[in-house]
Amino acid sequence: MAEANQARRAGGQAPMPHFTGKGAGARALEKVIITMRDMWRTKPIAATETGSLARVLGAHHLICLGVGTSLGAGLFAITGVAAGQNAGPAISLAFILAALACALVGLCYAELSAMFPNAAGSAYSYAYSGIGEGVAWFIGWCLVTGYTVGMAAIASSWSGYLASFIGRWGLGLDPRFLAATGTPVTMPDGAAAHAFLNMPAALIVLAVTVLLFSGTKESSRVNAILVALKVGVIIAFVLACVPLINTANYHPYIPANAGQFGHFGWSGVFRGAALVFFAYIGFDIVASAACETRNPRRNMPIGILGSLGVCAVVFSLFSAILVGVINYKSLALDASPVATAMNATHMPWLAETVKAVILVGFLAGLYGLLFSQSRTLFTLAEDGLLPSAFTRLTKNTKSPWVALATLGGFGAVLAGGFSLDALGSLTSISVLCAFSIVCLCLTLLRLRNPDAERPFKVPGGAYLVPGLGLAACLLSIASMGLRTWCALGVVLALGAAIYGFYGRSHSKLAQQAAEGATQPD
Repeated sequence: MAEANQARRAGGQAPMPHFTGKGAGARALEKVIITMRDMWRTKPIAATETGSLARVLGAHHLICLGVGTSLGAGLFAITGVAAGQNAGPAISLAFILAALACALVGLCYAELSAMFPNAAGSAYSYAYSGIGEGVAWFIGWCLVTGYTVGMAAIASSWSGYLASFIGRWGLGLDPRFLAATGTPVTMPDGAAAHAFLNMPAALIVLAVTVLLFSGTKESSRVNAILVALKVGVIIAFVLACVPLINTANYHPYIPANAGQFGHFGWSGVFRGAALVFFAYIGFDIVASAACETRNPRRNMPIGILGSLGVCAVVFSLFSAILVGVINYKSLALDASPVATAMNATHMPWLAETVKAVILVGFLAGLYGLLFSQSRTLFTLAEDGLLPSAFTRLTKNTKSPWVALATLGGFGAVLAGGFSLDALGSLTSISVLCAFSIVCLCLTLLRLRNPDAERPFKVPGGAYLVPGLGLAACLLSIASMGLRTWCALGVVLALGAAIYGFYGRSHSKLAQQAAEGATQPD
């Protein structure tokens, strides 16, 4: 046992029992043991560095990246659905609960990001050193899948805002090209039909993919401008809508449960909090940019905690105003709730201006998600868990173009074919899985590497904050619906197949172990 633990701490492999039997059962058992052994091999902390990407981001870039992604992901997209289907007027309480849980996780992220200042892949890299390769793979897979789906959800909402914006100018598009595949729609002549695909959603994903080909520094400047525009939208929304708040819309604050878990009542508040976790993914996006950040030991904690703090305040205020102006029952299927609220102001010029800025500002959310998942995919490939083609960079801008093109293509397909509520739920549960592992990683690394350098250290020891963060994440995961659990099961099964048939045998750690085994003593 001591020999096995020593091998794991060194990033190697524990000795494996050898079966001399010739039977098929013995061979199958040996393969299972080999696979289980490989899943727990860890990467030394010093080996998490990724030096081929350019360091061009400062603390303000990171905060803009986190805030821009979060505003695009949750505030303008998922707030209406979470209020109308789950929490009711208590959506602001759901955001606060989610923020408290995210604060616990964010503290863990801050310590780990300072401890791994050169690691791309965020939670994936932390799990690889803290727990083992198999768990790290599944976290990386969940992040890539969740963010691809999240990008599609944002694009779906963007399409709803586009339809509202151009509809005021008499430029309505064919409804069959403005909704997810198979969704019932009403044609201009009143006839019923079914949608072909959400074409604007698919096209905007492809457009942002092209933007990221221009390089990190150039696209981060564009992102900062987009964040500023979205902050302006929030200010305009508050000033225009506060006088229109109808306090009757807040009663009852927590509607009675409708007979189904998660559909209003306290269970609805908790499920709403789980759903709006999707809105707080910005600080994980920041963590994935460590290898492109100047002075990461200082700037990463600032970027993570700064973006989380800004978003928590804005989200709670914004959601409270939204359900004060528009009754939550009208928001259940609304992919563009801000547009609905602004139309209620009866100030067409302001409403159209806000919608136009949101259309542009949504690009920041799409940018952040595609940026993060491409870096995670890049890191998975660098570690040998995916084909090396995903590590190919453009010659001038050093952008991972194969990863970007692949993810952008899949994101466009999902955006065109699936609805906002289905996409948002899968994103939330995937992110919650990753957040849970981050909390666990911090505790394990405190125990396994107590003397490692930690420029930022979570207060309360190895158990208090990460334990509370883990409990909050698991509670939120448990509140998700059966359909979301089934979708996660499919995602994990596909990930297991990829790891089993490719990643386990092509891992760089596996190759290093094989080379060491063939060298003479």
